[in-house]
Amino acid sequence: MKKSNLNEKAYSNLDFLNSTSARSLRILSEFLEPEERFNRNNILDTIVFFGSARLKSKKEATKNLRDFKKSNKPNSRGYKDKLKKLEGLLVMSRYYEDAVELSEKLTKWSMSLPTNEIKRFIVCSGGGPGIMEAANKGAKQAGGYSIGLNISIPFEQFVNKYVKKELAFEFHYFFMRKFWFAYLAKALIVFPGGFGTLDEFMEILTLMQTGKIKKNMKVICYDESYWNSIINFQSFIDHGMISAGDLKLFDFCSSVDEMYNKIVTHLEKNYLNKKK
Repeated sequence: MKKSNLNEKAYSNLDFLNSTSARSLRILSEFLEPEERFNRNNILDTIVFFGSARLKSKKEATKNLRDFKKSNKPNSRGYKDKLKKLEGLLVMSRYYEDAVELSEKLTKWSMSLPTNEIKRFIVCSGGGPGIMEAANKGAKQAGGYSIGLNISIPFEQFVNKYVKKELAFEFHYFFMRKFWFAYLAKALIVFPGGFGTLDEFMEILTLMQTGKIKKNMKVICYDESYWNSIINFQSFIDHGMISAGDLKLFDFCSSVDEMYNKIVTHLEKNYLNKKK
């Protein structure tokens, strides 16, 4: 750490604030600063979207595949592998489009609720590309707004253009970002994704399984066939690693309408038709 000006106030000393000694202050800042913004914007709770940062819209995936075929020869090195990847992303782009549609429908429903300036069930994503972008895009198409909890990492992640500045957050610590995902959420939707999505999904399940999350949170995985191809959930039970009842911590849906109906029914029953 550089030698500071002896007359400088501690909270103005950037060398100190960015040092190892001030790590606890930085962690606390990632709790207090978002909390202040959520309160200022009267946001009470959220519907969280998890999913891959790598998925593209159908339009973009189609263009990427077309451009690749135009500019590369079939016998060129690595052609088949690259072609297979781009074709796969085009097939998987349906999840991006479904996330846009679902977010738009949920946002329209949220905006139709009676309000006393308190914002209910605001769409929240990780703020980056892929499924995160799709969720924020759908909310904007509905005429509403959404939250983006971005994380600073060397690749993939940037705040997408569909999140307004006031609700675009930039986190350094994954665990503080996860806290804000979990703390405000009344429902959580898990679209197809990779390691990051699995990490977020499994941490939420662990918190629910161990009773650390006590509220009635609805967790639904989108597209049962995808998730069963990735994880053999029944095998956890067969090997005695979880109880059969643990599989009731989450649900599956395979269409936008089914997902929308389950989420809205849960929120109306548990949070709108009873005292909070």
